[in-house]
Amino acid sequence: MSDTQDPHAEHDHSGWKPKSNPWLIAVVVTLAAFMEVLDTTIVNVTLPHISGTMSASYDEATWTLTSYLVANDIVLPISAYFSKILGRKRYFLICTGAFTIFSFMCGIATNLGELIVFRLLQGFFGGGLQPSQQSIILDTFPPEQRGRAFSISAVAIVVAPVLGPTLGGWITGNFTWRWVFLINVPVGVLTTIAVIQFVEDQPWKKRQDAKKVGIDVIGISLITRGLGCLQVFLDRGEDDDWFSSNFIVTFAVLSAIGLVGATFWLLYAKKPVVDLRVLKDRNFALGSAAIFGFASVLYGSAVLIPQLAQQQLGYTTTLTGLVLSPGAICIVFVPVVSKLMNVIQTRFLIAFGFFLMGCALLYSHHFVPNVDYVTLTKMHSAQSIGIGFLFVPVTTLAYLSLPKSLNNDASALFTMFRNVAGSIGISLATAMIRERTQANMAYMAEHLTPLNQPNDTVARIARTLMDTGQTMSQAMTAATGQMYKTFVAQATILAYLDVFLFCALFSFMFIPLALFFSPVKASGQAGSH
Repeated sequence: MSDTQDPHAEHDHSGWKPKSNPWLIAVVVTLAAFMEVLDTTIVNVTLPHISGTMSASYDEATWTLTSYLVANDIVLPISAYFSKILGRKRYFLICTGAFTIFSFMCGIATNLGELIVFRLLQGFFGGGLQPSQQSIILDTFPPEQRGRAFSISAVAIVVAPVLGPTLGGWITGNFTWRWVFLINVPVGVLTTIAVIQFVEDQPWKKRQDAKKVGIDVIGISLITRGLGCLQVFLDRGEDDDWFSSNFIVTFAVLSAIGLVGATFWLLYAKKPVVDLRVLKDRNFALGSAAIFGFASVLYGSAVLIPQLAQQQLGYTTTLTGLVLSPGAICIVFVPVVSKLMNVIQTRFLIAFGFFLMGCALLYSHHFVPNVDYVTLTKMHSAQSIGIGFLFVPVTTLAYLSLPKSLNNDASALFTMFRNVAGSIGISLATAMIRERTQANMAYMAEHLTPLNQPNDTVARIARTLMDTGQTMSQAMTAATGQMYKTFVAQATILAYLDVFLFCALFSFMFIPLALFFSPVKASGQAGSH
C-alpha cells in the first residue's frame, strides 16, 4: 500500500456513496474513454488523404498514427502517478480538456510536422483517460455491481476499435479527413462539463498527501524508453522489414533495456511511479494475463478481415466497414453475461469465452478465395461473440481481491497490458501474413513443373487470348502474368488461413488459465473486497 495512504481509510468510508447517480457517472467517464479509443483506429483509413493534403509520402504520414500510439503507451503505466499528485478528478479533467484541444489543433494543422506533434500530445493526454475511467468505475460501484458497470465500459473498449475505420472512412469520403479530429471537439466539451458536474473524488482519495508521493524520475525514464521504443518497433517493423533494418534493431534493443530495467527498478524502488506489487495478487495477475491474450487475439484477428476484404477481395472502405459493423453484436451478449455471472462461476464464463473465440477463428479458417459478403460478415460476427463472454468477466475478476488503495496502479497496468497486447497482436498478424505468403509460394512453386496442370492452364489462357487477335508472344506473356497473379492470390489466401488457425490455437491455450481464478460468482463478490 502506498506510503501516502491511511491503511484504515477505505474501511472508514465503507458506506460512502457518490452524490450523483453512479450509472450516470459510468456513462460520462466511458464517453471520454470511447472518444480516445476511437482515435486509435479512426485515423488508419485517412492516411492516404493526409499524405496527399500534406504533400508527404504514405510512409511519412504513418507517423501520425505511430506518434499517437507511442505517447499513449508511455502515459498508461504512469497515469496512476499523475492521479496521485493531481487528484483523480482533476487529472481526468485535464486529460479530457487537453485531448479536446489537441484534437482541434490536429484538425487545423497546416503541415505534417504540426500534425505529428499535435497527435503526440493528443495521445499523451488521451492515454490517461482509459485507466482513470476504469479506476473511477471501480471506486464508484460496490464489487457486486461491477460486472454490470463494466458492461458500459465494454462499449468503449470493444466497439470503438471496430467502429473507428468505418466512421473514419465515411467521414473522409463525405467530408474531409480533418473532421476525423474535429468531431471530437463537441463531444469533448460536453464530456468535460459533465465530468465537472457529476464526477467526484472519493474520501479515501482525498486523504493522499501529494508531497509524500515523490517523483520517480528513473522509473518514468525507463518506462518511457521501454514502451516508447517498443511501440515504434511494433508499428514500423513490418514496413522496414524487421531485423534487417538497423533502425528497427536499435529500437528493439532500447526497448528491451528499458522494459527489463523498469521491471527491476519498480520492484525495488521505495516509491515507484507505478506499484508492480499488485501483480502479487493472484486474480489480478491472472486477469492481466487473460486480458493480454484476449487483446492480442482480438486485435490481431480483427485486422485480418478488413485487410483481406480490401487487398484481396477489392472491397471499398465503406463496404469493408459494413462487413465489420455487425460485429458490434457482441455488445448484446454483455448484459446477458453479466446476468450469468450471478449464477455461474465467472472463471467458467471466461473459459467458455476463449473457447467460443477459438471456434469462431476455426470457422474463419475455412473460407475460400471467392468468399461472398454474407459469409465474410458471419465470420467476423462469430469472432465478436466470444468478446461478450470475456471482457466483463476478466475485468471483474482481475480486481476481485485488490484493496481500493491499489485501484489506480492496477487500472494503469491492466490498461497497459491490454493496449500493448493489441499492438503486438496486430504486428504479429500482419508479419505472419507476409511470412506465410512467401512460405506458401515457395511450397507451391515446387509443383509448377511442365507435367502439372498450372502449365496447361497457361497454355489454355494463351490460346483464348490468341483467339482475340493477340500474337503468340503477347498471349503467352499475358497468360503467364495472369497465372502469376492467381498464384500469389492463392498463396496469400492460404497465409490468412494459417494465421486464423494460429489465433484459434492461441485462444484455446488460455482456457486452462481461466480455471485458476478464484471460484466465485458475481453475487458472491461483495464480501471478498
